[in-house]
Amino acid sequence: MELSPTKKALLALRQMQSKLDALERAKHEPIAVVGMGCRFPGANNPQEFWQLLQSGQDAITEVTPDRWGCDISAEQQIIRGGFIPHLKEFDPGFFRIAPKEAISIDPQQRLLLEVAWEALENAAIAPEGIRGSQTGVFVGIAAVDYWHQLLSRSTDNIDAYLTTGNTHSLASGRISHFFDFRGASISLDTACSSSLVAVHLAIKSLRDRECNLALAGGVNRLISPKVSINFARAKMLSVDGRCKTFDESANGFVRSEGCGLVVLKRLADAIADQDRIRGVLLGSAVNQDGRTSSITTPSSLSQQTAIARALTDSQLEARQISYLETHGTGTSLGDAIELEALSQVFANNQELVLGAVKTNIGHLESASGIASLIKTILAIEKQLIPPNLHLEQPNSRVEWSKLPFKLPSRAIAWQEQSRLAGVSSFGFSGTNAHIIIKEADALTEETIATITNPPDLAPNLYLVTLSGRTEKALNELAQNYHCYLNAQPNLAIADISLTSTLGRSHFNHRLAICASSTINLQTKLAGYLKGEMLPETYRGKAKANSQVCLLNENNNAELTALIKPVLDKSLVSTDAATVFWQLRDDSTALSGDRPKVIYTSNEPESNSGESLIVGLAQLYVWGVEINWHALWQENNASKITLPTYPFQRSTYWISE
Repeated sequence: MELSPTKKALLALRQMQSKLDALERAKHEPIAVVGMGCRFPGANNPQEFWQLLQSGQDAITEVTPDRWGCDISAEQQIIRGGFIPHLKEFDPGFFRIAPKEAISIDPQQRLLLEVAWEALENAAIAPEGIRGSQTGVFVGIAAVDYWHQLLSRSTDNIDAYLTTGNTHSLASGRISHFFDFRGASISLDTACSSSLVAVHLAIKSLRDRECNLALAGGVNRLISPKVSINFARAKMLSVDGRCKTFDESANGFVRSEGCGLVVLKRLADAIADQDRIRGVLLGSAVNQDGRTSSITTPSSLSQQTAIARALTDSQLEARQISYLETHGTGTSLGDAIELEALSQVFANNQELVLGAVKTNIGHLESASGIASLIKTILAIEKQLIPPNLHLEQPNSRVEWSKLPFKLPSRAIAWQEQSRLAGVSSFGFSGTNAHIIIKEADALTEETIATITNPPDLAPNLYLVTLSGRTEKALNELAQNYHCYLNAQPNLAIADISLTSTLGRSHFNHRLAICASSTINLQTKLAGYLKGEMLPETYRGKAKANSQVCLLNENNNAELTALIKPVLDKSLVSTDAATVFWQLRDDSTALSGDRPKVIYTSNEPESNSGESLIVGLAQLYVWGVEINWHALWQENNASKITLPTYPFQRSTYWISE
């Protein structure tokens, strides 16, 4: 029956409205933070960073003589800073870089590669699984210290790697190249706001479907004293080497270095992938100061506008925000202008706690915004606001009693039912950025009902896998696991198993442990570290071109076809209830290049799952490629934080 013109028009209007609603939802689509990696002064990872923050530690130290290689005693303002280790060390083999090339690569690019790997491991995303994907990389980077050092040498020392090793476009491009990412790859410099602007661009790219996964953040390395001398003579640096944000004695900032990256997905995708959602980015905004009294003087009005636009993008009102991580450099002019902006935007709030991470770790410049963001995500997770340091007397020029602001001189429990926060980052280029963050909601009962949760495949035994490119790396990783699990004894063995198998790359030197509990795993790890191979602990070096897929009982013919090309012998029963493999113990079974695998179907039902795990462990150390997704597709174990890869560094540096 043909519709009347009126009904056709109504149907078209409904379809148009549906499209408009979908566009509006996409415009404001929440973005999930599913992983984080960082190296900040006093902290080599997010866990250490949180310990530093909650305990109120100051990570600023005096510059060591080997850092700048010259006498800086005459420049009082630059004898302190925030530093991280391994400036001259790198593991080029891990990243498929020739040693000669590594020498000419800016340490900032090296650091970004390491932290990108760690951020993906923190998200339990195996890099091999996202090769060729629409993954974007957005990096804030500004310093050019190493390039200047390379160019200051004789022209005879210029090699073929100078430009690719130091051009900022390669900071993001090198990450995309190594991981084989096909999404947008952008390096940007907006000075101190660079890394938060990078996150803003990543949010936009994900919402526009340009990418499905994104790494975003920034890096800063302090290699030469020359920029610090310039800042000191411009009266920008604190004489006593402390960022005393909002304090009466605030007299400038202290320079610091570091790197931070977050792994981002659209929230709906993160939920579908059962990722661990560490925080939700609701909205962001970027703008510019325009003409002010001088090129580096900030604009309170522009800062207000950036924050207001981020709130609009998040579909929130200012009064809903309970915490704000400020830009807060500790300069008298900058702090006063920022407080003026905040007093206009948040005038109707009941209370707004103002955090200042620079009081802990100094000003990381192009990486400062990502440090603020990671701090805020950790505070939301822990439901605790860390203290600001160096706060003796709040700035007397501010009428604090008339403002809804609270400065945390000690840690404060964050008790709101829905924790909402803002993060500001303002560049002396005049570019301002603000991001709104929300805590991740617990899964609803409806969501939980959609997740299949049959009994575990092996309720009494779980497989934990560790691997390294070298034997030394494997042993160091095993030691790191042992120490980490001693500090985290309540972790579930199922979560450890899922994260170590599904969420990691698997290198040639391998260790497989079948464990019934976390305590049992620790016992076997301790034995391995002492040189004792306890029962159901296997170690080996993977052989090339060994592949097999884990299949169900209806795919025996396909299993036979897949195994036979890569294994010397396979005996497959066609009437089995469960598919599993078990290596024979006799010497002839292990005499060839590949294991001889016996397919068994006569085990008691209660033991079949355990036999599968033991068989997979032995196949794993031989290098058989196992389909971990098939193993875990019907299990509700969770992705968790576990130790990341221990890079094996050596010195790669230009000769003095």
